[in-house]
Amino acid sequence: MIAAEVQDLRAYYTTTTSTVQRTVHAVDDVSLQIREGEVYGIAGESGCGKTTLLKVLLGMVSPPLKVVSGSVRYRVADGSIDVLKLSEQELRSIRWSVVSYIPQGSMHVLNPVRKIRDTFADFIAAHRPDWVARRDEHVREYLAELGLPDSVLGAYPHQLSGGMRQRVTIALATILAPSLVLADEPTTALDVVVQRGVIQLLQDIRQRTNSTLVLVTHDMGVHANLADRVLVLYAGQVMEEAETTELFESPLHPYTQYLIRSLPKFADRAERVSIPGHPPALDNPPTGCRFHPRCPYVMDICRSVVPPLIETRSDHRVACHLVNPPNG
Repeated sequence: MIAAEVQDLRAYYTTTTSTVQRTVHAVDDVSLQIREGEVYGIAGESGCGKTTLLKVLLGMVSPPLKVVSGSVRYRVADGSIDVLKLSEQELRSIRWSVVSYIPQGSMHVLNPVRKIRDTFADFIAAHRPDWVARRDEHVREYLAELGLPDSVLGAYPHQLSGGMRQRVTIALATILAPSLVLADEPTTALDVVVQRGVIQLLQDIRQRTNSTLVLVTHDMGVHANLADRVLVLYAGQVMEEAETTELFESPLHPYTQYLIRSLPKFADRAERVSIPGHPPALDNPPTGCRFHPRCPYVMDICRSVVPPLIETRSDHRVACHLVNPPNG
């Protein structure tokens, strides 16, 4: 069963000065399907379009971001809805109950001058007024289920560690049991031990509620530990998509191979190989394959022809002329 589907999505940032109009092709012809109950990873370097894709998935589209074409559909009880065609009021009615969002930084959600208890109270009053009478009980029960002490409710955000603030943010985003949870770099800026705790919390919530999790992170190690399938984005376009085990054991695209090779390995002291060069400016992306200026296997066709995204084997899609030569 499909939880969400993106078709032929193009989302650009357009800014205009007195003399120049600049258009950034942040998401450029992306199609994907997210299955119910899975962890769907979205990987890639900074600036490849991951966060913009997540914004559009959530329906958070406002200038200078504009959806040029495509659709984003959620499955709901009575069928499906195109998020991009909903009014602001309709979007508000499905946020947190159908779809929720875990931002990159907890302080984007938690008010620094209000206690955690007050933040939960405001949230519940806005989205579940029928819970107000038993609000504290609901919150304490949910925190206990997640293994969080109820003492955090009496704290201000700055009195909690970064890891605990992120756990509280995750609890806030999932307390209404949404069927789809979108997480944007939820382990960024946390040390390895705390990262593991946050990953375990996300796993526990997904298993308890059978929710679908879309996980955006540049950290391939997090994807290896948590994701069922991974989509690799580069310069706003899909390079590869496969089940996690398949992707890590048999990566087909050179970009994916670089990302995986950059991971440290236990007892391996060899120097990690980074990707040469840097991502292109998306207001003037390269012609052909957008990775070709950095690719060690570049061919003439790569510079002029966009490689089609094809399914090379079951559940494994890749866009690369090496894998699918035009005459092959």
